[in-house]
Amino acid sequence: MGKITGFLEIDRHDRKYAPVAERVKHYKEFVIPLSEKETRDQAARCMNCGIPYCHGTGSVAPGTPGCPVNNQIPDFNELVYQNNWEEASRNLHSTNNFPEFTGRICPAPCEASCTLNINDNPVTIKTIECAIVDRAWDNGWLPPEIAANRTGKKIAIVGSGPAGLACAQQLARAGHEVHVYEKFASAGGLLRYGIPDFKMEKHVIDRRIAQMEAEGVIFHYGSPVGGSAAGALDPQALLAEYDAMALTGGAEAARDLPIPGRDLAGIHFAMDFLPQQNRRVSNEPLGGVAEILATGKDVVVIGGGDTGSDCIGTSFRQGAKSVTQIEIMSAPPAQENKGLTWPNWPMKMRTSSSQAEGAKRDFAVLTQKFTGENGRVTKLHCVHVDDKFKPVPGSEFELRAQLVLLAMGFVHPVHEGLLKTLGVDLDPRGNVRANTSDYLTSLPNVFSAGDMRRGQSLVVWAIREGRLCARSIDQFLMGTTNLPK
Repeated sequence: MGKITGFLEIDRHDRKYAPVAERVKHYKEFVIPLSEKETRDQAARCMNCGIPYCHGTGSVAPGTPGCPVNNQIPDFNELVYQNNWEEASRNLHSTNNFPEFTGRICPAPCEASCTLNINDNPVTIKTIECAIVDRAWDNGWLPPEIAANRTGKKIAIVGSGPAGLACAQQLARAGHEVHVYEKFASAGGLLRYGIPDFKMEKHVIDRRIAQMEAEGVIFHYGSPVGGSAAGALDPQALLAEYDAMALTGGAEAARDLPIPGRDLAGIHFAMDFLPQQNRRVSNEPLGGVAEILATGKDVVVIGGGDTGSDCIGTSFRQGAKSVTQIEIMSAPPAQENKGLTWPNWPMKMRTSSSQAEGAKRDFAVLTQKFTGENGRVTKLHCVHVDDKFKPVPGSEFELRAQLVLLAMGFVHPVHEGLLKTLGVDLDPRGNVRANTSDYLTSLPNVFSAGDMRRGQSLVVWAIREGRLCARSIDQFLMGTTNLPK
């Protein structure tokens, strides 16, 4: 334990944001890092609890509190407090392949389960994590970890999101020949094509991909597996070529809103809108699709989660006239009941950086129909609902909109193409059926991890599953494994 009385003497102090008027003019990250002294002071607040819930027990029971990758949080806090940053980086990377991703976009369930969160002053774990890994990159402490011996085994990984990347890196470091197949032009999955650049700039991904390539991972871009797209690869032929395959794609089937007027122009899924802007920022072609822009429009975002927030921030940067976000759930309480919720993740009112940029928010709203003029949407016809989602009489209202973005989550992975051709079994929710003991699907040498297996989830869960899937594949191929859990 660094400073025994640190949590008593030092107040919580976290990273700030650049002013709204400044940050909406660009797509760069706008979080202002703490100084080295401030970061060490925050690390000194860690109590090194007897039962550190921040560690997480997610590998034992999904949904339990703390960090799904089981980061050794009190340990790296102590190392930062002692100014031993390089050892802190080694500790952090022992459980998490990509802390620069989680340090930017993870919602930090570790902080919710921190003992100091009992009085709303948790340790700034996410900020400390990000500071450690950024310092490690700046100081050259993250060279490629090239396997000393090769196994002669070949593995195909389909999908290059965080689950696929974590799986690939672990297997390459175990000495296997790893090939990652990605349908888009670059690796990263939702990290690259869903998360806006103002939350995570893409050079953060690129430097990690360069490290993985140096470790021997081979990336095949513009290579969809299954389906009828031009250049699509036959998954059965691919499977015959490799000793094992890992399915690590996303849960890309978006939840729709099949109400009257849905066919009007100007109503789009969030994941048709967000990737376009990411491609513009990266100077990547849009691929001949019609442009979706919020410029000068009244925008309504349906869905109150992180994807909806990303739509808000992107719309403001594109010059939207107004942005309104509606959510069918009732407004959560401003403050959770600690006695009932801690150390679990609490439902409470949160305001994202994008929502704070000027979005109007309304809760318990059901959209009943869209109407428009000349084939384009102009209005949403809404009503407020009670806690059983029944319309409240007399609460009907209208919202003006020329652009509607559907950000209501995802139901399961796309079944057509890859999954149907392979013939893997699906669970009752439509995800690939594979348990968490070995991540093996119904096919003898096909594994699955991440959103394709568990449904839409967090980046930290994808990394966790990718690591465990790699361990199972290594065990399957070699009969034993030294990869960590």
